Amino acid sequence: MTDILLSARDLSVRFGGVLAVNKVSFDVRRGEVFTLIGPNGAGKTTVFNLISRIYTPTTGEIVWFGGAQEVRLTDQPPHQVARLGIARTFQNIELFEHATVLHNLLIGRHTHRQTGLLQEVFFTAKTRAAEIDAREKVERVIELLDLQHHRDTLVAGLPYGVRKVVELARALCTEPRLLLLDEPSSGLNVEETEDMAFWIQDIQRELGITVLMVEHDMTLVSKVSDRVLAMNQGEMLAMGSPREVQTHAGVVEAYLGTVDDVSSLRRPAA
Repeated sequence: MTDILLSARDLSVRFGGVLAVNKVSFDVRRGEVFTLIGPNGAGKTTVFNLISRIYTPTTGEIVWFGGAQEVRLTDQPPHQVARLGIARTFQNIELFEHATVLHNLLIGRHTHRQTGLLQEVFFTAKTRAAEIDAREKVERVIELLDLQHHRDTLVAGLPYGVRKVVELARALCTEPRLLLLDEPSSGLNVEETEDMAFWIQDIQRELGITVLMVEHDMTLVSKVSDRVLAMNQGEMLAMGSPREVQTHAGVVEAYLGTVDDVSSLRRPAA
């Protein structure tokens, strides 16, 4: 178990009469990029929301091995997840639009705050030292993701692609052991998607951060993923390398339909 960072076992969640996730199990290994794929409604983001503790599973458990001892993540309150070393981005960008890029990133340092209210009010030496440390950590992330030119710009004035990078940067400022990326290429053009692939590879290789990703763009999936889990209608279809999963008959059918459906698409019109 030493190489496993997070383990999900028999996860199921039901919303009323809808079984959104049904007995899903997987392990995320330290240092890898592990990706969830599947058509819309497959349950991928629901799995993310279970890990983030936005939802509570109906059955099953998630165990975190990122600390001194294992933690049953499904027993933790949502606000504790980031403190354990898990950060995430969202499919729909969640930033403070009327704050600068710098201030948004400094918010990501909140989980590391070790000063109290009175120390903050009187701006003690400990508070000043913490502020300097936070600023240094944020500046490193700004340099890594090439955001220097946007440091003092209000988020509301930034192009969509840059906002996606800012949200990624804020997650990195929490110094996570595991980074959850929910459709990082959503809304990006081809060039921006290539840049995102570059950032993900840097995060994995240079920072040593494990990445768990939900993604639709199969070019990005193939480029950065070590292993892939394909889902459909809340259930597991296949797990393996990107190539193994993309050529799996069940995965092809989930995306394109049955073999007969695919064949009919290839036939010339009568």
